[in-house]
Amino acid sequence: MKLLEEMILNQGVILEGNVLKVDNFLNHQIDPGLMEKIGNEFYEYFKDKSVTKVLTVESSGIAPALMTAAKLQVPLVFIKKSKPSTMNDPLFCEVYSYTKQTTVTLCMERRFLNQEDRILFIDDFLANGQAFMGVEKMIKETKAQIVGVGMVIDKAFQKGHAYIVDQGYDLLSLAKISSFEDGVIEFD
Repeated sequence: MKLLEEMILNQGVILEGNVLKVDNFLNHQIDPGLMEKIGNEFYEYFKDKSVTKVLTVESSGIAPALMTAAKLQVPLVFIKKSKPSTMNDPLFCEVYSYTKQTTVTLCMERRFLNQEDRILFIDDFLANGQAFMGVEKMIKETKAQIVGVGMVIDKAFQKGHAYIVDQGYDLLSLAKISSFEDGVIEFD
């Protein structure tokens, strides 16, 4: 997606440890126009997959996932990073957060997914794939089916991209980064 790549080049900042900071438009301050275009891109690609629910992890995945769910006219379910006291029958999974450099517990109410569901997983970033692997485990536990994976920004030079492709999932990455050489972002 050319607009997204331009925004990354103009406003993104590469931090130590191959972390890309895009808080001007994606994961702190959100650009609604960009999110609408992102939702449209995911919709156009996945519209024939008979998606019943869009799934993401809080919080930076919510905006692009919500725009996609709105276009698909299906519910959005977001996985929480801490268990609220109101959760009755939660699914849990611990994953390592590349950005936060710590382990987080993902949880969601089991009743929101079932074996009839066809899941489109949308998230803001793909790096080493730990969040996706945790979500994948939770989805499998509900016997729902993953019919697609949409990533806003994919650092394809890290492990996550290869994992998703090797598992046979249909992956759409809107901005696929091949490297951060000498502080310069290179797209595939």
